[in-house]
Amino acid sequence: MLMDDISRADTAQLQAASRPFSALLGLATLMRQAFLGQDLGPLGTVLLKRIELNPGDANALLDCSTILLLRGDTALGLLMQAHAIALQTSYLLPGPGASAGLKLMVIMGPGALMWNTPVEFLTEYSDVQVELLYLSLDADWPSSISDHDVLLVGVAESEENKPLLAHLAQFLAVWPRPVINFPARIAALTREQVSLGLRGIRGVDIPQTLKVNRAALQLSNGGAPAGQVFPVILRPVDSHAGKNLDKIASHEEIASYLDRVAGDLFYISQFVDYASADGLYRKYRIVLINGRPYLSHLAISEHWMIHYLNAGMRDSAEKRAEEAACMAGFDTGFARLHADALMAIYQRLGLPFLQLDCAETPAGDLLIFEAGTAMLIHNMDEVALFPYKRAVMQKLFAAFRQLLEDTRATAA
Repeated sequence: MLMDDISRADTAQLQAASRPFSALLGLATLMRQAFLGQDLGPLGTVLLKRIELNPGDANALLDCSTILLLRGDTALGLLMQAHAIALQTSYLLPGPGASAGLKLMVIMGPGALMWNTPVEFLTEYSDVQVELLYLSLDADWPSSISDHDVLLVGVAESEENKPLLAHLAQFLAVWPRPVINFPARIAALTREQVSLGLRGIRGVDIPQTLKVNRAALQLSNGGAPAGQVFPVILRPVDSHAGKNLDKIASHEEIASYLDRVAGDLFYISQFVDYASADGLYRKYRIVLINGRPYLSHLAISEHWMIHYLNAGMRDSAEKRAEEAACMAGFDTGFARLHADALMAIYQRLGLPFLQLDCAETPAGDLLIFEAGTAMLIHNMDEVALFPYKRAVMQKLFAAFRQLLEDTRATAA
């Protein structure tokens, strides 16, 4: 029955997408299909045909670029994205249209999917009308903007986005509507700055992270670079999702790492063994909304480098049961235990919408891996396997909707 429903939805979507200048499908729609293992090829073919017949169809260009990025064809995806943005900077996401209860404008920058907040997952099926406004340093910025209630800066921290965030800080200094997540605060979310900014908070363990270049790593003279002690964690600057992230135990391993990993700038930090008493590793993704924590997921793995998709959560009823119990008791358990630490993190970083990847050390402290604004928060997991998630995620989405409402109220 589910596959029949999906097939009918796919057929309807293909028919809709085949019409010239159809509405934008958007990241959430396309990523959900990819996440569930559906073939995006037929849809991509329809979109390419639209572009062939109507080269000015910016919606088709942007959707096609998203499909390419999801499939790993980054160079072509970014090229098509650039063509779309050159034609049109403003895009309306699927939503409530004329019945919108709130209009949200999100400033986006060009780039890969991890370079902007995937906000549409937070507003799906709500009464929020979302407009994506793409700005870049290579094109003129609009002298006028469409009406909206609240603005969210979706441009995430990265080396590539640093100049754009700096320019945005000036652009938004006198913005006529309330703003969520000011650019200067986002720019301060580098791994290096976060590790310095959160040090000294009681109940927080965050190893010092330093930015080093290739030459410094090569000249470390047999010891760990930057005055650290082996083992260390090494990753390229701007890498995400564990790409080229390694635990390094010797100078020889550094040489081997540099032989296979390109780039000149890297982050290095001390490795902290955060295994629980049962030998498993647990990583929490927390969303702080005006300082209040919400749990997005708990990943449980036999390996220290955890990502939800590689943690074996789908294959283990025992792991899912633990995640379900953690979610059910989150407010009175994890959130209460670490309440002071989480509030202090929120106060120091100063972002109304903030995401944390973290764990607990054997001593019971909150171990912070990363703070950001572009982590994927979604409700795409199959209900049959993860029936406990829907209500938890809806609670999180409702909190984000309330953040928008509270922010709009400041304008009054």
